[in-house]
Amino acid sequence: MKRSVKILFVFMVCIFWAGSYAWGGLKFEIDDQTGTVKQGVQQARDYDRQDPLIDILISKGILTEEEAKKIQKEAVVLEEQRQHEEQEVAKEIKDTRLKGEIGAWTQVWYQYVEHGEKDGGDLNDFMARRFYLYLKGDITPYFSFFTHIAADRIGQEGLDSPSLGLGSGIAFRDLWITFKPSEALKVQAGRMYVPLTRNYGTTSTKCMLTTDLPFLQGGVRGNIFYAQKVGRDDGVTIWGNPLDGRLQYRFMVSEGVENDNNPDDNLRFVGRVALSLLEPEKGWFNMGTYLGKKKVLSLGLGCDNQNDLTLNGREDQNNLVWTADVFLDHPLGEGAVTAEAAYIDIKNCTQTHNFSELAAGDDAKNWYIQAGYLLPGKIGPGLLQPYIKYEAVDVDDKDDTEFITAGLNYFVKGHNAKISMDYTYVGQDSDREDQSIATFQLAVGF
Repeated sequence: MKRSVKILFVFMVCIFWAGSYAWGGLKFEIDDQTGTVKQGVQQARDYDRQDPLIDILISKGILTEEEAKKIQKEAVVLEEQRQHEEQEVAKEIKDTRLKGEIGAWTQVWYQYVEHGEKDGGDLNDFMARRFYLYLKGDITPYFSFFTHIAADRIGQEGLDSPSLGLGSGIAFRDLWITFKPSEALKVQAGRMYVPLTRNYGTTSTKCMLTTDLPFLQGGVRGNIFYAQKVGRDDGVTIWGNPLDGRLQYRFMVSEGVENDNNPDDNLRFVGRVALSLLEPEKGWFNMGTYLGKKKVLSLGLGCDNQNDLTLNGREDQNNLVWTADVFLDHPLGEGAVTAEAAYIDIKNCTQTHNFSELAAGDDAKNWYIQAGYLLPGKIGPGLLQPYIKYEAVDVDDKDDTEFITAGLNYFVKGHNAKISMDYTYVGQDSDREDQSIATFQLAVGF
C-alpha cells in the first residue's frame, strides 16, 4: 500500500516537470531552374485566349457557317495544344523542384522500477526517452533521402553507449537514400529499420499504441533480441507497394552480427510482407494507432536469417527467426479500436535479454497481444485511450517470463502532443524477483 502511494505521489510531481526543448517543423520547396519554369508558365498563358465575336460575325454576314466551323475546329486544336503544353510545364516544374521537411519530436519519462537498483532497492529514474531531429527531402521524383539525428534513454541509470546515442551522446539513428523507379519498386541504402516485426520493423515509435515497444523488442527497459544498432542495421532494402498498396514487401541484406561472432563475415537476410485487407499502408513508417482516422486490417509475415555465427562460445550456429502478426485499427461507435497480436519463433538467438532467461544461442518463443480503445468525446482539451498488453517469453528448457501492462494515453493534439501513464508487472517463473514498473511520459513533436 505504501509503495502504491509513493508511485501516485511521484506521478503527481511529474506533472510539474518538463524535459523538452522547443521544437518546430518546416516544409520547404526550392526550384532549381526558376528561369526555365517562369518562361514556360508565360508561354502557356499566352495561349489562353478565346474569340467571343464569332456568333456576332455570323449574324452580321461577315462569316459564313462553314468559315465559322473551320475557325472553331482550329480553336479546338489550339486549346488541346495549350492544355498539353500546360501539362508539360507542370511536369517540368515538378521535376525541377526540390522538396524538404525538417522536424523534431521528443518523449520524456519518469520511471519507478521495483528492485531496479543493483543492490535490489527500488529505482526512481528520470530520462529523455527519445529525442529525434529529422530531415528528409525529394531531390527528383526518383531520388530522396531521410535521416534521424537521435538520442535515446538519455539519463537512464546504468546505460551509457554514446557512439549509438544510447544513454548519452547523439548518433545518426536512421540515414538512407532511396531510388524509386516506381511505387512498386524502391531501393533504399543506408541505416534503417530491420524489416522483421511490425512493432519495431514498420511502426514509428512516435505513434505507438502503448507507451513503449514490447519488452523483447527494446521496450520499457528491455534489450532487443536480434542483432541491431538501436533497432536498425546497415544495408540495402528493396521494397515497394504493388497492387495499389494492398501488398507491401521489404527485403533487406545487411550486416547483422559482426566481428568475432561472425568469423566469415556472412551477410544477414531479412524479409517481410504485409497484406492490407482494408485501407493500404504505403509508408516506410506506419502508426501503432490511427485514432479512428483510418480503417486498417493488416496481416504480416517476417523472416530473419544469418548463418555460421559464434553464439555464447558455440561455433557454426545458424540464427533463424520467423514471425506472424495481425493489426486492426477501425472506428467503433463514436470511438475507435486498435488491436495487434504477434508470434515470434527464435532459433539460436543472437542476443541476451535482460528481463528474461533468454541468452545468446537459445531457442525461444515470444508472443504478445495488445488492444486499446479511443473513448468518444473530449475531456478537457484532449481524448483518452486506455490500453492493455500481455507479452510472454518461453525459452526452451528454461523458465518463462510474462509481462502484463495497463496504460492510458491522453491526446491533446494526436501523437504530436500527448501524455501517457503505463504500469507493467513482470512475472518470473525463475528465481528472479517479480517487478512492478510504472512509467509517466510527456511527448511532443512535429
